[in-house]
Parts: sequence; structure tokens; C-alpha cells
Amino acid sequence: MEIGERIVRKAHELFMRYGIRSISMDEIASQLGISKKTIYQSYKDKDAVVDGVLNIEMNRMECDCSHTKKVSDNAVHEMFLALDIMEEMFAGFNPSILFDLEKYHPKSFKKFTEHHNAYLYETIKENLDRGIAEGNYRAEIDSDIVTKYRIGSMFLIFNMNYFPHGSYPLSRLCVEITDNFLHGLVTEKGKELITKYKLERKKQQL
Repeated sequence: MEIGERIVRKAHELFMRYGIRSISMDEIASQLGISKKTIYQSYKDKDAVVDGVLNIEMNRMECDCSHTKKVSDNAVHEMFLALDIMEEMFAGFNPSILFDLEKYHPKSFKKFTEHHNAYLYETIKENLDRGIAEGNYRAEIDSDIVTKYRIGSMFLIFNMNYFPHGSYPLSRLCVEITDNFLHGLVTEKGKELITKYKLERKKQQL
């Protein structure tokens, strides 16, 4: 593995666990057993490291979304597979990371916002259209409005005004919000699928 990739992967691990602001270039260097000068040979500053970490996350998101769509049996199943991925990710996720990104690295935050507003919008809207075509989602929903609502609700869990850090586990918030979102979408046929996949998840967690 090239040194530049080693640096950004270690930074990704540390940022996800402890947040961005609390991790210095010195800490990244120490964790890797290299000098800070070596980091600066690959990345001109912390902003560049943060941007590299952001690229990892955006690529991961795209791969995950593509995979869940490919292997899912229907739109509801796709939502449950995505929920599994989000729960796993949030298990080691520091909720301050988006706050740190917005406050201390605004260019990267803008890049992240533009990406999820474009890529996530397309992915969610395709899921809604798929669900309507399958008869699992209500035909009368406005997919544009509901897609934007879903994006907003996904990132609501990081809003400290509503959910101060430590008040609830991120995974619990994610499950609760997704469950309510799905129940607002589905037809009776879709409700049966929710029940089915909830039972399957419960068996897996035992």
C-alpha cells in the first residue's frame, strides 16, 4: 500500500472514531509510526487529508448503494439492507464528525453536501419509483418531495439541537427514523414485507 493511501486510511479510521477536530497531523503520524514531514510530502495540509477521507466515504456510499440495489428482492428489502449497512457504520462513528466538517473544513463540507444531494437523491428516488412500480409503495406519493424529506431525515440524527451527543445511540435513531419513513410509504403489500424483514432482522440479532 502506498504511503499516501496508508495516511488517508489511518486518518479515516481516527476521524470516524474520535471526530476530525480532535485528531492532529501529529497524531496521525504517531499512529502510523512516521514523521509529520512524511505526511506533508503526500498532503499539503489537514484540509487535503480530510478531503481524501471524504473521498473514501463517498466511494463507500456509492458502492454500498449499488450493491444493495443489485442484491435486493424489492424496494422494501433494499431499504432494510441499507439500514443494516448504516447500523454497522454507526457502531464506530463519532457523531461530531459532520459538525467538525462543516465548521473547520467548509470546502470539504460543501463537496460532501453536493454529493449527497445529487447521488443520494438519485438513489432514493430510484428506490421510490421501484417501490411504486412493484405496488409496495403508495402510487400517490410525490417522489421528489419524499426523496428530499428522506435525505433531510437521514442527517437529522446529527443535529445536536434535537439529539445531543450521547442522548441516543445513532443506530437506534437510524432504525426509528427509517421505520417511520417506511410505514409512511407502504401499501398493505409493503407492510407485509416490513413485517417479514423485521422478523428476519430479529432472528439474526438473537
